[in-house]
Amino acid sequence: MRIIRDRRSIRKYLSKNVPQEIIARIIDAARWAPSAHNAQPWRFLIIFDPEVKRRLAEAMASDWLKDLERDSVPQEEAKRLTEESIKRFSEAPVLIVAAITMREMYRYPDRRRQRFEHLMATQSLAAAIQNLLLAAHAEGLGACWFCAPLFCQETVRRVLGMPRDVEPQALITIGYPAERPEPPPRKPLKEITFKNYWGVSL
Repeated sequence: MRIIRDRRSIRKYLSKNVPQEIIARIIDAARWAPSAHNAQPWRFLIIFDPEVKRRLAEAMASDWLKDLERDSVPQEEAKRLTEESIKRFSEAPVLIVAAITMREMYRYPDRRRQRFEHLMATQSLAAAIQNLLLAAHAEGLGACWFCAPLFCQETVRRVLGMPRDVEPQALITIGYPAERPEPPPRKPLKEITFKNYWGVSL
């Protein structure tokens, strides 16, 4: 419970390298998450190289800028947001691109069940990412989960040479924390929990 409650989303890191063996332990923790059919549909691409981080950050920001322009965000604001994004991702000591593949998931003849199968793969990856975040915290590292790759999957695939059947879902920044955020507020149990029937308080 202490590890769960003490973990924070860390966005600022010390300029200190993270040993690969620590990242390997974190990924090992991720792969022990539960998954639908035990298919383990997760794939993790770990980026240490500063040039690769920069290329990915700039390519993703370019896609985001187009979205911001379509949303009529003022030019100066859009520029500020995308520059912050490039800085955040390119300067993080480690980036982990978390993805799914449907290779070992069930194949159904109808779209409805196949959509649910894809959702189960996504839920499985989310469980693995939570393990990853908790393991990083236990190792004395900070981490933050971003869903940005969902909005530019083709770009992420292209920059990183990922196969078409691997779908980028998330980007996790990792490093030694340079901040200690206060815990964000949590909704009380009575607001999110019901007993036997909806609307009956626990």
